[in-house]
Amino acid sequence: MAAWLEKLKEGAAFPVLAGEPSAARASYRAGGPFEALALPGSADELSGLLRLASSLGVPVTVLGAMTNVLVGDRGLPGLALSTAGLRGLAVEGTTLRLAAGEPWDNAVRAACEAGLEGLERTSGIPGTVGGAVRMNAGAYGQETFDTFESAEVADGAGERRVLMRGDLRWSYRSVPGLAGLTVLSATFKLARAGAEGLEAERARILAARAAGQPLDLPSAGSVFRRPQGDYASRLIDACGLKGLARGGAAVSEKHAGFIVNTGGATAADIKGLMDEVRERVRERTGVELCLEQVLLGDF
Repeated sequence: MAAWLEKLKEGAAFPVLAGEPSAARASYRAGGPFEALALPGSADELSGLLRLASSLGVPVTVLGAMTNVLVGDRGLPGLALSTAGLRGLAVEGTTLRLAAGEPWDNAVRAACEAGLEGLERTSGIPGTVGGAVRMNAGAYGQETFDTFESAEVADGAGERRVLMRGDLRWSYRSVPGLAGLTVLSATFKLARAGAEGLEAERARILAARAAGQPLDLPSAGSVFRRPQGDYASRLIDACGLKGLARGGAAVSEKHAGFIVNTGGATAADIKGLMDEVRERVRERTGVELCLEQVLLGDF
């Protein structure tokens, strides 16, 4: 065991695991092992571990629910630090206060039940609050930053501060000002509306997802960002790539924007299929598709 890992394990009052398989946690159900995986249960524990890792010179990768992430088959060096144990949700008037590890859909459900409008069309988005804020997640015309108010963050040395809405710039699936920072919690300012109508809209969105997306197979959602004035899924379908396979990975027959693990896919299978889809779409249409998903480790 590396000396730095021994020191991290000694300094932590929560699990720090060596060799944990990322495939057990990633929504793709593929990927190599973490050199070390830390599972803090609070913001204090997480920021303290960041401070210790910084003092030891250990590279840190912060992860949430791994619904948009793929680790290479050779694994991920350094320390993977999970925010999934940071849980908490509170409705205060029209404000929603959320810990970074709270599942995003829990927040949406709570808002709808409380008659608070602004998140309902993001129903069913997988992942955590921290991940949703970090990438400005969205769907069906709504985005995280439509109602975002503030976030508590920690830098690489574990120092904490609060960022307000006006402190950040954001765009489609991107919040550049959060680079190098770990989201610990966030608040959202919503509007009053009828709970019955919001819950009906939530049910409609969830049904649309079930009808149009391959939720029965492991995937990480939309593989590519939406190109200007078009949709990645339309381009992939138009190029006849539905069903294209490599090893256990395949372009979904149900939604061309998804790559699914049909059984036993490796990270190399998935990454190779991503590359082939990009190449074929570029050759046929001239459009360069950009990854929305995050690749970690050596591919």
